[in-house]
Formats: sequence, structure tokens, C-alpha cells
Amino acid sequence: MTVYSSDELIRAHSALLSTLKKCEKINKDKLGKSQKTLLERRIFALKVAVELIEREMKNEPQNL
Repeated sequence: MTVYSSDELIRAHSALLSTLKKCEKINKDKLGKSQKTLLERRIFALKVAVELIEREMKNEPQNL
């Protein structure tokens, strides 16, 4: 398993949150069925990734 530094986790978390917020702002009414499904799955995957990073950051020992 790859070990990531705190800085890497923070940057990845920030980037994923930004992408998640942009995806959530998209007007789904204007999308076709397949695009809507893809967007819903993308949002779900981003939420999972953000949660996993948050867990990893919580469990990581703090460097003082």
C-alpha cells in the first residue's frame, strides 16, 4: 500500500472537493439519461474518495 504525506492528502482532498462542488452544481435537467447517470456515479465516487482521504488524515499520526 502506498503511503502518502499529509501535504499530498491535503492537496488531493482540496482538489476532489472542488471537483465535487462543480459536479453538484451542474443542472441535471439539461443532461441526457446517460450523462445524468455518469454524473451521479461520478459524484458518488468523489464522495467516497473524499471520505477515505478524511479517514486517512484522521488516522495519520501528527508530526509536531
